[in-house]
Amino acid sequence: MSKYDNLNVIVKDKIPVSHLMQSSIEAKSVIGEVGLGNFITEKNLHRPQLALAGYVGLFTFHRVQIFGNTEVNYLNSLTIKEKENSIRRITTFPIPCIILTDGNELDESVLKIFESAKISVLSTKLATTKAFTLLSEFLDDQFSLQATVHGSFVDVYGVGILFTGRSGIGKSEVALDLIERGHRLVADDIIMITKTREALIMGTGTNLVQHFMEIRGLGLIDIRQMFGVRSIRFQKRLEIIVELEDWNENEEYTRTGLDEIPTGIMGVDIMTIKLPIFPGKNITVIAEVIALDYLLKTYGYNASDVFANKLREAIDLKTKNSSNIVENRIISSFQGDRE
Repeated sequence: MSKYDNLNVIVKDKIPVSHLMQSSIEAKSVIGEVGLGNFITEKNLHRPQLALAGYVGLFTFHRVQIFGNTEVNYLNSLTIKEKENSIRRITTFPIPCIILTDGNELDESVLKIFESAKISVLSTKLATTKAFTLLSEFLDDQFSLQATVHGSFVDVYGVGILFTGRSGIGKSEVALDLIERGHRLVADDIIMITKTREALIMGTGTNLVQHFMEIRGLGLIDIRQMFGVRSIRFQKRLEIIVELEDWNENEEYTRTGLDEIPTGIMGVDIMTIKLPIFPGKNITVIAEVIALDYLLKTYGYNASDVFANKLREAIDLKTKNSSNIVENRIISSFQGDRE
C-alpha cells in the first residue's frame, strides 16, 4: 500500500463566474458586477444555437454559454421582438454566464434582459475556437483533483523530481545543493499537486510558502532573492519520486535498474526510486544522473536494457563455444600514450 493512497484529495464543486476574468481569455464584464457571483458547477462549455432557435429540450443551461459569430449573427438576423423573445426563452433557465467571443456585441435591449435575469455577460476579443480551448483548459484545471504532499520539488535538467523521506533526512539540503548547481526550485515542504485531464500530475507551491526554504540550523531563506529569478519556477510536471531513506544493510536495493516500481498518485503512475543515504554519499550528483538517465529513456535509450542484451549475447556465445572465452578489452592494444 502506497502512502499516497490516502491523500486528502480536494475537488471543487463550484467556482464563481468572476474567476473567469482571471483566465487567459482576458474577459471583461459588459454589464458591470451583475451575475459575477453566480456559480459555475461544470467544466464543459456550451454553444446554445438550438436553444436560441427555440428548441430547449437538450439545453445544458448549467454550463457556461458561448456566443460566437454563429449565435450573434443568428440573433442579428431576427427582428427586435424575435430577438428579445429568443433571449427571454433561455433566461428562464439559471444560466451561470454568457461569454461573447470575437469582440461581438449585443443590443442594449438584449443586455437589459440578461441584467434583469442577473446573468453575467462577459466579452473577449479572442476568436471562438481559441477562447473555447483556453476556457476549457482553465475550467479543467479549476475542477481537477488536487492534493498536498510533503517534500522538496525541483526541476533538474527539465525533469520534475520530488524528494520525499522522513523529517530531517535532508530533502531541503539536497534541493538547496541542486539550486546552487543551477537547477530550479518549484516548492519546498508543501507541494500542491493537480491531476490534469491529460493524466499528468502538475506541482506547484503555496501562496504562503512560495519559494522560501527552511534549512535546519540556519532557518528560513528566500531562494528567489538569494539565487535570482532563474533559480525558481512556479509549476512543473511531476515525473520522478526519489524516496530518501536511511541505509539499511538488510535491505536489498536495485543494482540493475531493470525493475521499476511506479507509485500511483491519483491514478497516475510516477516513476519511483528508493535512494539509501549514508554519510559521504553525494545525493546531488546522483539526482542529476537520475534526471539524465530519465531523459535518455525518454528518447529511447535504456542503459539497463542495453547492458542486459550485451550480457545475454555473451552468455549465448559462451554456450555455443565450449572453449574458454576471455573477456575482451575495450581497445585491442595500448597506444604510445601511457597516461
